[in-house]
Amino acid sequence: MRNTPRWARWLVPAVLVLVWLAVGGGTGPYAGRLGEVSTNDQAAFLPRSAESTRVLDEQRAFTQSETVPAIVVWTSSGGPVTQVQMEAATAAVAGLNGLPGVAGAPSPVLRSQDGQALQAVVPLAPDLGERTPQVLADITKSAEGVPGTTAQIAGPAATQADLADAFAGIDGILLGVALGAVLLILLLVYRSVLLPFVIIIGAVFALGLACAIVYVLADHGTVRVDGQVQGILSILVIGAATDYALLLAARFREELAVRGDRAAAALVALRRSAGAITASAATVALGLLALLASDLTNNRALGPVGAIGIVCAVVVTLTFLPAVLALLGRAAYWPATPKPADTTTEGHRLWKRVAALIDRAPRRVWAATTLVLLALAAFAPSLSSTGVPLDEIFVNDAPSVRAQQTLGRHFPAGSGNPTVIIASASHADEVTTAAKTTTGVAAASAVTASGRPGTGEPLVRDGRVRIDVTLKAAADSDGAKDTVARLREQVHAVAGADALVGGYTAQQYDTQQTAVRDRTVIVPIVLAIILFILVLLLRSLLVPLLLVATVALNFAATLGVSALVFTHLLGFSGTDASVPLYGFVFLVALGVDYNIFLMSRVREEALLHGTRQGVLRGLITTGGVITSAGVVLAATFAALMVIPLAFLVQIAFIVAFGVLLDTLVVRSLLVPALMIDTGPRAWWPSALARKPHPASAGETTGHV
Repeated sequence: MRNTPRWARWLVPAVLVLVWLAVGGGTGPYAGRLGEVSTNDQAAFLPRSAESTRVLDEQRAFTQSETVPAIVVWTSSGGPVTQVQMEAATAAVAGLNGLPGVAGAPSPVLRSQDGQALQAVVPLAPDLGERTPQVLADITKSAEGVPGTTAQIAGPAATQADLADAFAGIDGILLGVALGAVLLILLLVYRSVLLPFVIIIGAVFALGLACAIVYVLADHGTVRVDGQVQGILSILVIGAATDYALLLAARFREELAVRGDRAAAALVALRRSAGAITASAATVALGLLALLASDLTNNRALGPVGAIGIVCAVVVTLTFLPAVLALLGRAAYWPATPKPADTTTEGHRLWKRVAALIDRAPRRVWAATTLVLLALAAFAPSLSSTGVPLDEIFVNDAPSVRAQQTLGRHFPAGSGNPTVIIASASHADEVTTAAKTTTGVAAASAVTASGRPGTGEPLVRDGRVRIDVTLKAAADSDGAKDTVARLREQVHAVAGADALVGGYTAQQYDTQQTAVRDRTVIVPIVLAIILFILVLLLRSLLVPLLLVATVALNFAATLGVSALVFTHLLGFSGTDASVPLYGFVFLVALGVDYNIFLMSRVREEALLHGTRQGVLRGLITTGGVITSAGVVLAATFAALMVIPLAFLVQIAFIVAFGVLLDTLVVRSLLVPALMIDTGPRAWWPSALARKPHPASAGETTGHV
């Protein structure tokens, strides 16, 4: 750097900053446009090989066009439904013909067995998108004309409308909350005016670039995006970009205090932190790409989308941030000023105390920490991941949930959302009989040429018939899923019928079964990826095994705490089938990040000072920045709780709590204590395990 002309030392950073300003200006708007190419149609995210997916394909032959049912339910406010109310409801339904968004004739109005309610099914076009709430509002307005009744809308269309409403603020509210939380934490921790804004701007540039790439891919059908993937992408990019930026900025501050020359400090900081940042990013990106092994389309969608976000975050961190720091120098930390480093007293006072505690009794520290984590992990098996019932999908009191509850009180709970059987036409009667005699089935009949069950000869398409089955239990309940399992056993036993069972409940059942299969396949893949990267980075076998074991223990402890919180504090009866898998991928991959930050510095120090002093120095020098990074990441994931969906609230809690547990306990106490107790042999088979270092003997923490 001494021989480099002065003008060149600021020209390159200036050009990089200008390039990123141009990129940010061009891609920034895409952060708010992913909704244009996203879909919240759950049928688009079914298991590829599941029986219910095959039914969905065959089912299209029996309908003129694909529709989404909206179930109108009227409840009488003064005794049984009268004939006048029945006629008024029939007239209201007839008036819906031709209404924009209504695709076909509504079903006849049916009276409940208890005489207290009426229902009718209105088929809606499947591509309404953002127009769904308005169409439902028009239907509700017409239905409210029935005197003496209360009208509500249930069914898949109503659920989609509530989902659209839940995701409506994902571009603005979620992003604002996440960025606001990050900015506040950075201002409080670093007491600097410029640095937090520089880091936030870099994170926004990374998010804009990632969203632009994902937008193009989704627009061409290469990847699928729904509201959940969209929200996770925003949080993941902001959190990762901030974490990587904090590590680089902290190293730059160290080098600036030693060297004084801002360009040289930026270059050295980049060189010494690039390995850890790149390894951390590779861990998360490859861990996410392991989701491509899933049989669930939404899992496979999150894999490449999340990996794109991580790559964009690391590219911005290694180009934009060093350039800005090289131009700003000490001004980046104003009003604080980097002071010359003292190699014997370097580090925060708090982390010196932590290091001294670990150094005095490492075995007691790691044993006590492990026992606490194992005690928490003991509750993990009580976390049910068999799915979330409809009344728990939304955190708030959604209209579709209230309507479905009303429907279930007066009609068979599966009304309006039938289980669908596709079978050979020559065995239609046998299959129908088998379905009717299945425990948990309220009714079963073949669809006829009129499009309605039980009115004429069965409709035959390519030698196949469709049989609609009404379940006694609510379509999203565990009881309904058990009925589907029994129903499949019954109809599969009809020789020659080649019967397939699908529909909403079967889709939920297949999704749950596939999620269990995905966990058994993807978890080992993620662990193998992490282990491989750690071996390459640390050039050791034993240390990576220890680190993987600690993050796995941290995940189990987090699930145990989550089981207690979800059941006893938040009132959830369980989680979505994919929640444990998402939690594992995020928490284990991101948890390894902090161990990479710590252990890469420990190895660097161990080469100079020996293993024991390397651990203590590494802990002291990285303690503050890694803890800050953990708090920032926890806060960004916690921002997902602003979206009132149980799935995202559960993911937010698992990752936020798990990251804090990892940074404050596992990385701060368990890992350093294990390393000190294991000694130089922890680095086996690298040279560090065989080469004694004079500085490793007879030292105390006070000399760190």
